[in-house]
Amino acid sequence: MASAASAPPTSANLKRIVAASLIGTTIEWYDFFLYGSAAALVFNQLFFPGSDPLVGTLLSFLTYAVGFAARPLGALVFGHFGDRLGRKRLLVLSLLLMGGATFAIGLLPTHATVGATAPVLLTALRLVQGFALGGEWGGAVLLVSEHGDARRRGFWASWPQTGAPAGQLLATGVLSLLTATQSDATFLSWGWRVPFLLSGVLVIVGLWIRLSVDESPVFKEALARSEARKSAGADEPEKLPLVSVLRHHWRDVLIAMGARMAENISYYVITAFILVYATTSAGVSKQTALNAVLIASAVHFAVIPAWGALSDRIGRRPVYLIGAAGIGLWMFPFFSLIDTGGFSNLLVAVTVGLVLHGAMYAPQAAFFSEMFATRMRYSGASMGAQFASVAAGAPAPLIATALLDSYGTSTPISLYVIAAVLLTLIALAFAKETRERDLSAVDAVTDDRPAPVAPADAHRV
Repeated sequence: MASAASAPPTSANLKRIVAASLIGTTIEWYDFFLYGSAAALVFNQLFFPGSDPLVGTLLSFLTYAVGFAARPLGALVFGHFGDRLGRKRLLVLSLLLMGGATFAIGLLPTHATVGATAPVLLTALRLVQGFALGGEWGGAVLLVSEHGDARRRGFWASWPQTGAPAGQLLATGVLSLLTATQSDATFLSWGWRVPFLLSGVLVIVGLWIRLSVDESPVFKEALARSEARKSAGADEPEKLPLVSVLRHHWRDVLIAMGARMAENISYYVITAFILVYATTSAGVSKQTALNAVLIASAVHFAVIPAWGALSDRIGRRPVYLIGAAGIGLWMFPFFSLIDTGGFSNLLVAVTVGLVLHGAMYAPQAAFFSEMFATRMRYSGASMGAQFASVAAGAPAPLIATALLDSYGTSTPISLYVIAAVLLTLIALAFAKETRERDLSAVDAVTDDRPAPVAPADAHRV
């Protein structure tokens, strides 16, 4: 007999869960990406004045990277309590923290007003953003994965992943609109604050939707089994999720970290560093660069569910391999197209790059979720994803900008991304296919190791 956790959810309920995860994740990524775009466009002038323009950009990206440094701490804290208390409560908290920090950035005084205090305050709020996002991702994808229909888990779990391009689309769109309708002086004076202050409205909407959904049935079943074993005196004292992950799933954490290298580095080179490279080396205007990222992000949003659906048919690893290898092959053509200075070539470069990135990003949610047992899944998936971000996404725009400053050419940047691709390919070579794994059965193993893969037709209807 199928358990409640494994029984297919109703279509309406599943769509509501997906919508709650998607909208909340979109808002969180909007807040996070907004900072990245502002760091490339105005923060160097507002918070780090008096430097060489490229040095100011480097300092601006350094505060951008600080947010990534806080993400592993967020993964540990949110993962621990998410595995103990449930996914829903922690997702509400992450949204409040992220939205509050972003709104506060919109109220910050600049260097011209309070001097060195301004970048210190900016850095502190960036840390809060990173901490919140470190806990957001794991909870959002798990809430869908653990509600979803097993045979289409890759498709449904990929929808929270579309929150990244949706947030990028929203952040870039607002900035593009403001830069198109305001003079540079007006935008630098107060216009840049508007998209940060809008976060307050978005958070209210996100909370209303997120509070309306139910806790994961897989988690509730696992919690009930654990409590029943404790009551019967047949269970040892429950270990901390972090301890269990490091004991039984350390290989999976390393595989997830390796898989993230190409995905994370390529994404921030394509979407954040591109605003610097296109405007300083290719002679493209800020508006043109923003428009290219805007259109490409819309395509990115559309292709992620398609890649997720493909991972349900052929597996998580093959789709991930397509994206990683494709990004490695695309890097040199990517910069060559941008160097022409034409908008159409710039658009093709960014769009193809994000389509290939989507092949890694789409199956990632289901892939990482399927690696870990239920009572340590939030911790394990979050650790694998967010620990990698410190070495990957955090320094990516900083390293790319420094390489451009030192060599004056895009070749070292292409080689940097290709090196990350090689690390990802090695990680995937050690990974097992997880497409047919039963998320409920994983928790049933007494020593918390992953359960055997289910037969190929176990979840077919």
